[in-house]
Amino acid sequence: MTEKHTIMGGKVYVYRRENSKYWQCSTFLAGKNHRSSTKEESLSCAKDYAEDWFFNLRDKSRQGLIKNEKTFKQVADRFAHEYEASTKGERSPKWVEGHKARLRLHLVPFFGKKGLSEITAGLIQEYRIHRMETATKPPARSTLHDEVVTLRQVLKVAIRYGWLDHLPDMSQPYGAQGKVVHRPWFSKAQYEKLYKATRQNAAVTGGRHKKSAEDLHDMVLFTANTGLRSDELFNLEHRDIEIVEDGDTDETILVIEVRGKRGVGYCKSTKGAVRPYERVCARNDYEETDKVFPHNHLRMFNRILEEQDLKVDRDGQKRTLYSLRHTYICLRLMEGADIYQIAKNCRTSVEMIERHYAAHIKNTLDASAINVRKVKKKPKGLSGKKDATAEYLK
Repeated sequence: MTEKHTIMGGKVYVYRRENSKYWQCSTFLAGKNHRSSTKEESLSCAKDYAEDWFFNLRDKSRQGLIKNEKTFKQVADRFAHEYEASTKGERSPKWVEGHKARLRLHLVPFFGKKGLSEITAGLIQEYRIHRMETATKPPARSTLHDEVVTLRQVLKVAIRYGWLDHLPDMSQPYGAQGKVVHRPWFSKAQYEKLYKATRQNAAVTGGRHKKSAEDLHDMVLFTANTGLRSDELFNLEHRDIEIVEDGDTDETILVIEVRGKRGVGYCKSTKGAVRPYERVCARNDYEETDKVFPHNHLRMFNRILEEQDLKVDRDGQKRTLYSLRHTYICLRLMEGADIYQIAKNCRTSVEMIERHYAAHIKNTLDASAINVRKVKKKPKGLSGKKDATAEYLK
C-alpha cells in the first residue's frame, strides 16, 4: 500500500511505497511526469526536499532546459514490436532476435534515457569508444557495424512518427575502407577430395547412421552443383524441384524454385545435381511437401573436414557448408561462365561476385576483345603532302 501526501496546492505529490525506505516525489510539468527520490526517511524533510526540487524543475522549464521528447528506450521498444510484426515470415527469427539482443545488452543501457535530440554524431562516437574500452575483448568491426545498423533502424522509426527531423551522421571517423575478404571455398582438387571422403564415409558407416552418411554425401554434391545458400537448401521441398531436359545444353538438369532470404527465385543446376537428388528420392518415402534435406549433419560434415585437413583455408578462414555455394560460383567462373548469368542463377548481384570472387574473374575476361587492335586508315590526301614535303627537304 502506498502512503501519499500533496503539497504546493496539489502540484507535488510526496509518497512512499510499501516496503520502501525513502519518500518519493512527483509532479507533472511541461507536458511530462517527473519523479525523484528524496533520499529522506522523515516526511517533513521529504516535503522540504520536494519543494526545492519542484522550484528548481520549474526554473529549468522556464529556461527551456527541459525537453519534452521521446527517449531512446521508448522508441526502441516501439521498433522491437513493429519490426517483429512487420517482418514475420520475411526475416529469420534469429535475425530479429539479434536486433533485440543488441538493444538489450548494449544500446539501451547507453542511450536509453537520452532524448532523441541528444543522440548526435558525437554521442554515437562516444558509444563506439565506450564499447571498445569497456569490453573484455574489443568487439569486431562487423559487430560494431551491426549495432550501428540497429541504432539507425530505431532512429528511422522516430523519423516516421515525426519525433526526429533527421538522422545524425553515423559514419565511422578515422576509419579506412574495410578489407574485402575472399570467401572460403574448395578448389577443384579440394572439392574432389571432399566428395570422395563423404562417399567413403557413407560406404563404411553402418547401423542407424548409415542413412545420415548417405544423405550428407548427396547433400554435398547437390549444394556444390546448385549454389544454394544454406537457408535455401534446408527450406527446399520436393515440390520445388523439377527434373528437365535442357534444350540449350542437351543435358538433364534440375530446375529449382528457391525460397530464401531474397524471396522466391529460380535456379538451374548442373547435371551433377541430378543423380544425388534421385538417390535422395529413392532412399525416402516422401510427400511433395517434405523437406529434401531435413537434417544438416553438421557434426559429421565438420568431422570429415577435420580428418581431410580441409576445415581451414590458406587465409585461416573456416570452411562451412556455405563454402559449397562459394565453390559453385568460383568453379563456374573458372570455367568461363558469364558473370551476369551466374549472379542471376545464384540470386545475388554482379557487384557482390566481383567483390568477393575477384580472384577468379580473370577466367571470364575475353582477351580477344580486350587486346583488339584496329588499323587506322590514313586521311585522304595525306600521302601526297608527305611526298611533297620530303621532296622539298632534299
